Amino acid sequence: MQSEKESPPNNGSARGYEVVDAAKAALEDACPGVVSCADILAIASEISVELSGGPSWGVLLGRLDGKTSDFNGSLDLPAPFENLTELQRKFKDVGLNDVDLVALSGAHTFGRVQCQNVAAGMADRLYNFSGTNMPDPTLDSAYRAFLSRRCPKNVNGEVLNDLDPTTPDTFDNHYYTNIEVNRGFLISDQELKSSPQAQGTTAPIVDRFAGSQDAFFASFAQSMINMGNIRPVTDPSQGEVRTNCRRVN
Repeated sequence: MQSEKESPPNNGSARGYEVVDAAKAALEDACPGVVSCADILAIASEISVELSGGPSWGVLLGRLDGKTSDFNGSLDLPAPFENLTELQRKFKDVGLNDVDLVALSGAHTFGRVQCQNVAAGMADRLYNFSGTNMPDPTLDSAYRAFLSRRCPKNVNGEVLNDLDPTTPDTFDNHYYTNIEVNRGFLISDQELKSSPQAQGTTAPIVDRFAGSQDAFFASFAQSMINMGNIRPVTDPSQGEVRTNCRRVN
């Protein structure tokens, strides 16, 4: 079947599948047919955040793995070049609100992103923002110069950069303090603060999280639970516990 892994938002971007495979193999040895790949992903997300200095939360378990792959659904994932209105629509469509949008975007406080997501096509903030042949005016000039050295025109678009240049490997609230000074990496990051539509909606939430890491951590933990509850498969007639996460049984 056509896989979600092969859809444009995921292909060449989402990584770490071999880690999930290793966890699955160990669990199948210890307790075969009990822990789904979907639950492994949920648990791994919590552990990765906690080990990087972020909050912990109680991961609800009992998901089953789907018997099909939702390729078309994955096409509607939030994109790095989208404006705030579109981001809000996509979150609302799955039952999430502005707090969830801003809190979950805060996962960009660690990790890496490719140059093509800031210097090419619709995501271009450095050379041709919105077809103007100019850089994004909301981008801090010193940060823009730094990114231009990292991602010159026509460079290999797969070159990786820190999403958070301040503390790239630590889960903290610097994502928001960066946005406050126009140092958001992606268009979708800076939109949360700089979009005209952000005033009175997402911008005050950014301000709150920038001023209080505790507030961010509390909201992030709850929003991860909220996201984990988006249409989970629990009906055995609709799902299964896969033996191999890469294929249905």
